[in-house]
Order: sequence, then C-alpha cells, then structure tokens
Amino acid sequence: MELNNLRPAKGAVKKNDGRKGRGQATGNGGTAGRGHKGQKSRSGYSKKIGFEGGQMPLQRRVPKFGFTNINRKEYAGVNLDTLQEYVDAGRLTEEVSIDTLIEAGLVGKNDLVKILGRGELKAKIKVTAHKFTATAKAAVEAAGGEAVTL
Repeated sequence: MELNNLRPAKGAVKKNDGRKGRGQATGNGGTAGRGHKGQKSRSGYSKKIGFEGGQMPLQRRVPKFGFTNINRKEYAGVNLDTLQEYVDAGRLTEEVSIDTLIEAGLVGKNDLVKILGRGELKAKIKVTAHKFTATAKAAVEAAGGEAVTL
C-alpha cells in the first residue's frame, strides 16, 4: 500500500446527489432532472399502483368469478410414504402425534393435519391427526396400527 493508491473502503463514500433545482451552476437547476412538462414533472406526482395512463387497468379488464369461503379450513397434508420414510430413518417412533410431526418439521405449529393415502405403510404405528382420508385410515389399520381422529 502506497500513498498513491489509498482509497476509502467500499461503500464508505456516498455521492451526495441531493440538492436539485438550486441554480444552473449545479447542473441540476431549471427542471431539476425532471425534464419538461408532463405529469411526472409536477410537484405532488405519485404513480398510482396499477394505473395505465387512463387505459382500463388489467385488474379491471379480467373477468372475476367465484367467491372466497370465509369458513374454509386449510389442512396440511402428510402422506403415508412420508411417514414410512421418517419411521425408517428413525425420526418418528410408533406414536405419531401432532407434536411429533411438528418436531420432525413435516407440519407447522398452527396447522391442522390431514393424513393422506399416497404410498404404502409397513410400520405398525398409532397416528393421531385432525383428519384422515378413507384410504389412509384403512392403510394404517391394515398395517396393524391405529388411526385416532382429534
């Protein structure tokens, strides 16, 4: 490092582009970098979200349909093959409850849990969940386990 190649640390020097409209000598006088005329040159201009210059905005052009059910319950699905994988890996024991599923990271702590029937289950486990599909319940019981609905 020599005196001729000293530089400030990266990000330490901030160029001040601040004072606009303070005379021609600044190079930013007159129109203050806003160009001539038009809505964007005026004070108080703010770009409205979705505004398309008077053209009918996309949000209003596309057709609306259906409705949102305010009583909808969203369930986090866990498949049988996933349970079997976790049992084989030793991450789940023969008692599978909501708490053990949360610890294993399969569902979130505020989720309602539904056991789904994809894959096959060989392990004999007791599964506790909010809901089961018919095939999942049958598979758990066929493997010698039990399905407990909360």
